[in-house]
Amino acid sequence: MSSIEVIEPATERVMAELPRGGAEEVDAAVARAKAAFPAWGAVNPADRAALLRGLADAIEERSEALAVLEARNAGKPIGDARGEIGMVVETFRYYAGAPERLLGQTIPVGGGVDMTFREPLGVVGLIVPWNFPLTIASWKVAPALAAGNCVVLKPAELTPLTALELEKIALEAGLPEGVLNVVAGPGSVCGARLVEHPDVAKVAFTGSTEVGRGIAAGAAATIKRVTLELGGKSANVVFADADIEAAAAAAPGAVFGNAGQDCCARSRILVERAALDDFLAAMAPHVEALRVGDPLDEATQMGPLISAGQREAVSSYVPDDAPVAIRGSVPDGPGYWFPPTVLAPVGNEERAAREEIFGPVACVIPFDGEEEAIGLANATIYGLSGSVWSRDGARALRVARALDTGVISINSNTSVRVSTPFGGFKQSGVGRELGPDALEHYTEVKNVYYATEG
Repeated sequence: MSSIEVIEPATERVMAELPRGGAEEVDAAVARAKAAFPAWGAVNPADRAALLRGLADAIEERSEALAVLEARNAGKPIGDARGEIGMVVETFRYYAGAPERLLGQTIPVGGGVDMTFREPLGVVGLIVPWNFPLTIASWKVAPALAAGNCVVLKPAELTPLTALELEKIALEAGLPEGVLNVVAGPGSVCGARLVEHPDVAKVAFTGSTEVGRGIAAGAAATIKRVTLELGGKSANVVFADADIEAAAAAAPGAVFGNAGQDCCARSRILVERAALDDFLAAMAPHVEALRVGDPLDEATQMGPLISAGQREAVSSYVPDDAPVAIRGSVPDGPGYWFPPTVLAPVGNEERAAREEIFGPVACVIPFDGEEEAIGLANATIYGLSGSVWSRDGARALRVARALDTGVISINSNTSVRVSTPFGGFKQSGVGRELGPDALEHYTEVKNVYYATEG
């Protein structure tokens, strides 16, 4: 078996080496999960809830070590990594409340009683990306386990370390063997095998729209259930009547957080033309002051890109003749650094404004009036996230309702909360994660009619 060399993006050095899984390892993991499923699915709901609470506690006890590991492996600032591990704990605690609240219905019918039950699917394959490794894993693992499924988790080959730790922690916390299985290996092999495996009832995937299309097509062969959380090119719509200082101060974090490697990144900043100059002037000092550097430095606000290949891809969107309006700075020396960059003005039809860059590059696009703002915002294959900034509450809500987007914030750039649904319109995905909606995607509805008349 070949090995995976895990590279630390800030140093370009190998930080770990581990066996590279393949189709055989996936088959073995699926077999373990299938064997464990009958007993796990039959666990008393209160006992399953207690086990998930215990797992949340165990993760919390190791939260600092996990945060350091995530910061080093994914290149994210340690403060961000701590927040993400905190969300992992919160996610498992939230879904620990689900087993005892996974309710069916009684339905009035003639001649008897009709009941519905929510039943687990069986073995589910969960494929997670490298940008938020453990966080996004928890969004899938927690509701899947709460619903009574057994899991095969495939982390990204670039960032497998915290997922492997999660598997160990789960066993130590008392989850039975085979309930949570992790296989680290290439998506083209391990992910593909999960998609085609006849004993896998569902695949949940977070990643690019291109790969998501292939997963949807592959899952069709066995009519697998799928949840797909895919790409984005989200619009941050700023009207001239907004608090321009607040919108400009918030905009860099909405694009440059996690070095722009975020499907929710509001990388198209649509600004009403009357406020364009004021907005750029207010935004510039926040971009230029952004602290880019060592992920383990407490002062760091943005780390490196995940790999040399990602840096090369991002660079292609900022050629020498690009309209760079604002640019930050990066450290010298090793590391996959790319400066936070604002392009302005940009046309909505230009490549940098159309395609998901997945790096710290923002495009500022001027507009005139509400109708044009909505048209520009919706002129994309994506529909994941977005924001509307305006002091006119009626207009802000009217525009939010008109945007073909799954998660909208008004006078804010936040997208994700554990208790609320997350997912996209159009080619940004299928299904929802988080909140009570996620549980529906990990269960089937069974209808039972009980005749009471002779």
